[in-house]
Amino acid sequence: MKIDSTTTTASTVSETRNRTTIAQPAAGAAAEVHLSALAAQLQAPAEAQTFDAGRVAEIRQAISEGRFTINTGAIADRLIASASELVGSQR
Repeated sequence: MKIDSTTTTASTVSETRNRTTIAQPAAGAAAEVHLSALAAQLQAPAEAQTFDAGRVAEIRQAISEGRFTINTGAIADRLIASASELVGSQR
């Protein structure tokens, strides 16, 4: 089995880079950017966090005491709803 020389590949890459042009905006042109709702949520200030340290402490305590129960039906229902929403948004 013969291994081909890589000089052809290197020259092809070099030629491709030389042919590639980058479109530059016209002088004075303004760019318009639209962010998705998710991007806006990610940029929200830290005060708007939904993390509740008190609730986490309650759940941790309940787990350690053996009082925490898992509602598998509710988890399954929410998982199915989330998957359905994801599939619906991709269409």
